[in-house]
Amino acid sequence: MNTTFTPKKFDLLAFVIGMFLLLAGITHFANPDFFNDIVPPWLPPSEAFWTYISGVAEIIVGAMLLRPATRRRGAYAAAGLFIAVYPANLYMAWDWRDHPASDQLISYGRLPFQFLFIWLALRIAQRKDS
Repeated sequence: MNTTFTPKKFDLLAFVIGMFLLLAGITHFANPDFFNDIVPPWLPPSEAFWTYISGVAEIIVGAMLLRPATRRRGAYAAAGLFIAVYPANLYMAWDWRDHPASDQLISYGRLPFQFLFIWLALRIAQRKDS
């Protein structure tokens, strides 16, 4: 029986995405108005509900990505979270259609990056050492 402890190597990608999610989640509480404004208003019960619940989810998932023991589940959860918040990105792009070109560039630029984040999260989850 091999009882040797072998620590998992540092995963830079999981660290970067985990920290990104943690900071984004905290920002939901520090600046909720920005996030409230991009929540599609037809989602019940309120924009604030979705801002805070997604902030909590981002904090939890970010922390999961930072811990080797929960990294794989955290990566799958991150992919699901990135999919779940995509409607807010679509709504933002539509809602900002009359904003200055610089704002529109940001809102449209977020759309393809969401697919990159989904792909990266799935890559983390599928690693043998995750």
